[in-house]
Amino acid sequence: MLAHERNASSPGDQNVAITLTVNGKKHEVAADPETPLLYVLRNDLKLKGARYGCGLGQCGACTVIIDGEAVQSCDVPASAVTGKAITTIEGIARNGKLHPLQEAFIAEQAAQCGYCATGIIMAAKALLDANPKATESEIRTALKGNLCRCGTHQRILHAIQRVAKELRQ
Repeated sequence: MLAHERNASSPGDQNVAITLTVNGKKHEVAADPETPLLYVLRNDLKLKGARYGCGLGQCGACTVIIDGEAVQSCDVPASAVTGKAITTIEGIARNGKLHPLQEAFIAEQAAQCGYCATGIIMAAKALLDANPKATESEIRTALKGNLCRCGTHQRILHAIQRVAKELRQ
């Protein structure tokens, strides 16, 4: 088992009850207050969409939305988000229908390996929720914390621009 996949609670930890609201549902987990939110999402809540990339908040693979803001979940203690609304990639589809960003990523073939895609989609969703008329420059700025090693940057940009254009109409 990799270090980043260990259970959030281990013997000797100072576990406390932490209540999180994720994708509109309340969850209570027992974890050390300093446990990164990413570990709680993946290990305790079994939400695997946010991915471990660097563990330093620099690659964006673990991006989730907290109270409307794109945040790297590997860099936030779970105890710091009690009482806040957390949205993961698993929570953006509605009534069995993919979110427009997910559909656009498929249509534009924006994900090659797909490892970065969920974090990028979440960063783009936070941007478009706050600014549906985002320009290319604003999209690029919003994604500067998200890395893609496959080089699908242009397809990613086209997918997000497609949704922004739909929102403007």
